[in-house]
Amino acid sequence: MDVGDSPFLPDSILYEIFLYLDHVDVLSVGLVCRQWHAVARDEFLWKELFYRYYRVSREVPRHPAAVSWYEDFQRLYDTIPCVEVQTLTEHNDQVLHLSFSHTGYLFASCSKDCTVKIWNNELAISLLHSSNMRLYNWSYTQFSQFNSDDTLLLVSGVFVGPCNSSSGEIAVISLDNFTLLSRVRNKPYDVFGCWLNETNLISGNLHRIGRITSCSVLWLNNAFQGIESENVNVVKRLFKIQNLNASTIRTVMVADCSRYDAPDLLLDYKEQLAAAAAPYQVFDLGSDSEEEEAKPKQKVMPEPVAQASPDGGSGTAEDGLQQFLDDILEGRVMPVMSESELETKVAELLARNRTKPPELNQFPTEASNKKKYLIFTTGCLTYSPHQIGIKQILPHQMTTAGPVLGEKRRSDEFFDSLDHVIDIHGHIIGMGLSPDHRYLYVNSRSWPRDCVISDPKQPPPIAEEIDLHVFDLKTMKEVKRALRSHRAYTPSDECFFIFLDVSRDFVASGAEDHHGYIWDRHYNICLAKLQHDDVVNSVAFSPIEQELLLTASDDTTIKVWRSPRTVRIHHARKPKPRKLLFSWLMNQQS
Repeated sequence: MDVGDSPFLPDSILYEIFLYLDHVDVLSVGLVCRQWHAVARDEFLWKELFYRYYRVSREVPRHPAAVSWYEDFQRLYDTIPCVEVQTLTEHNDQVLHLSFSHTGYLFASCSKDCTVKIWNNELAISLLHSSNMRLYNWSYTQFSQFNSDDTLLLVSGVFVGPCNSSSGEIAVISLDNFTLLSRVRNKPYDVFGCWLNETNLISGNLHRIGRITSCSVLWLNNAFQGIESENVNVVKRLFKIQNLNASTIRTVMVADCSRYDAPDLLLDYKEQLAAAAAPYQVFDLGSDSEEEEAKPKQKVMPEPVAQASPDGGSGTAEDGLQQFLDDILEGRVMPVMSESELETKVAELLARNRTKPPELNQFPTEASNKKKYLIFTTGCLTYSPHQIGIKQILPHQMTTAGPVLGEKRRSDEFFDSLDHVIDIHGHIIGMGLSPDHRYLYVNSRSWPRDCVISDPKQPPPIAEEIDLHVFDLKTMKEVKRALRSHRAYTPSDECFFIFLDVSRDFVASGAEDHHGYIWDRHYNICLAKLQHDDVVNSVAFSPIEQELLLTASDDTTIKVWRSPRTVRIHHARKPKPRKLLFSWLMNQQS
């Protein structure tokens, strides 16, 4: 087998090999051409070539699933979905979101043309069904998600209500006959909504408390509430969370902790070595070491916050708040803060003893391995989403059965506390989970390093560069450095969501620079740029074939990308029939 027979290496790579071999004087070019199989087995050669060609730090070990450096080089060069094979033009306005079914046989697209389209994912993709949501006073569709058994499709959109007030709504469509089963109000519309299980979905509602203070209520809804009996409970309140400084809860998603048991890729290199030495390892959210995992876990309660009164004495939050307000009203103290700052201060003091503390973790049981976490964007400084809130969903909260308002609570407990908050220090514009739900990928545009926010309605300027952060949901810590290749240009008050997606080996994202991007999750390198004519809003890997990627754009198109390897397989030339015998027979007849 000579070099020319290599199925994936182009001339540019071969030239690199020749230069390298010449440089180290290992083999001559002629020998390479005559004995390619020997070169393919030369680990030293391919390791050096790999680090040089992809510019990877030599501290990064080889991909844990790779058998050899040659195989990993081939994986990165030949299996990236970077070849455009089809362009879908059935939408007539901006395409905002793409989502695959879990089997990969179907996918859905949402658009500013107010339709949700369902497609057959075959070798040549074709349109299966289109639903026009303008019939229900929607202005556009913006998000969709298949339930876990691919029988229902959740579609989120913007609803135009009385006096042209914009809110959100979630529709549930049956995939058996494409009928609309139910519609659920969703406020604000960029909560999007998500499935908790096969038949229950999460929606949001927003209640104003003050000028810049509000509370978000997250509801669990039965997907069949439009056709269920009135005697069946179809909705239950999950959480009620206080919002400060004009912020709201948005972008709700659910992480299933049971998937941690078999992570598809460990991004911590030290943990990779430990995992390779251990025959089996169980991951649990919140543990920082193997020693902790061996012990029964109980949640550590946060230290109580000192309730200081304005005059320097100690007391309850109510006493401090009352004294603070009395001093202002009676003229003993002149407030040196703005109206917004005063409202935020009062809201914080009021909530200190009006927030339900986090639930204590129980000892490990079979049920504890089935925990689910609600993940969403939030904030405490400004309306721009700059924090990630995480809240455990308890087993009894995973069904609408029981009291309509959920579990009983004391009359002085207004709000639910968060289990964990991750601060991004920038405007969050996208989130996605790895297939094993172990890692959270976050697109953000950072704020200046030493910025001070004085007005929550005027957040700091945001960077044009989009940073792609990776957080380990087991340790709640950021892993690796942020990826930075793509850009966005809109200011904070016009910034919109850019959906990203994660496969077993790759992560992809759109950008406002008219490109989609693909990175390798292990080596943290950008592998491909995918061209569109306008902003790329969403990307989606096939869940069963990561060598297939879809991109959706403001240019109204959906582009289908496949890897060079699959293109070669699908478009391989069929052998031409031999014409010799046929010609001989024709000559004999004549």
